[in-house]
Amino acid sequence: MRFGIIPPVRAGVTADPVWMTSFVRHAEACGFESVVLVEHAVVVSAYESTYPYSSSGKMPLPDDCPIPDPLDLMAYLAAVTESITLATGVLVLPNHQAVVLAKRIATVDALSNGRVRICVGVGWMDEELRATGADPRTRGKRTDESIEAMRLLWAESGPDGASFDGQFVAFHHAHCFPKPFRAGGVPIHIGGHSEAAARRAGRVGDGFQPLGLTPDEVRTRVVQMRDTAEMEGRQPDDIEISLSGYLPTTSEDTVAEAISLGADRLIVSTSIIGDLDKINDEMSAFAERMGLNGTATTARDGAG
Repeated sequence: MRFGIIPPVRAGVTADPVWMTSFVRHAEACGFESVVLVEHAVVVSAYESTYPYSSSGKMPLPDDCPIPDPLDLMAYLAAVTESITLATGVLVLPNHQAVVLAKRIATVDALSNGRVRICVGVGWMDEELRATGADPRTRGKRTDESIEAMRLLWAESGPDGASFDGQFVAFHHAHCFPKPFRAGGVPIHIGGHSEAAARRAGRVGDGFQPLGLTPDEVRTRVVQMRDTAEMEGRQPDDIEISLSGYLPTTSEDTVAEAISLGADRLIVSTSIIGDLDKINDEMSAFAERMGLNGTATTARDGAG
């Protein structure tokens, strides 16, 4: 089992370079596989859209919470770390023009020696999508086209370049360099709670990140993902599954249940809002409890 960690976005610290540098360096030293970054290009006050992961229908972040662009934050974190994977969870794909996004993702991946993983979704806040120029009614189709177009731009296309004709994305004889560090391109995972997200992961995803679901609902979505993959002639076992966890309560039993659901990775959130020293201690305790092979864990064990 691999473990990713989400910074405490609600604390308003993810745009603080000193705080984030210390947090991510400590996560890397503890042996966490990845740091997972969220996205909202804008938050529209008094939005009428329903946030699907809370009974209130409202997300827990205040309207003025600093939420830095995840790719720009990745580039910064790549420069202050050595090995930890830099991931999104979730990047709202319809917010972005696919050609520009392909270049940005490939650039960070190349500069970080292949440490980027992208988890994308269609977005839930219609007001945000409209502000970025996207029509919420076409978010699914736009997402599918963007994934296909980005992979074409990342692949080796020879002297003629890459060509794509879609409803929302079109280019001919296009050359996009640098290419991602890895020959297969940057892994694209699909995040979301719906059947559509599960089936999209089965069709085109390198991974699937079910969000806000009960264990039984996760089982249903995983079956839908796997069935779709088989219908598309893909190997379901090649599609990674990332589930959510909670740093202080994750135990061997939690991990065993996640494995039974098919998980390859748990992405955990912290219980502490902004106290960096306490969060670092919580990460160290988790790493020791889970037996992660990080230098911080080794130092802690040695000190005992």
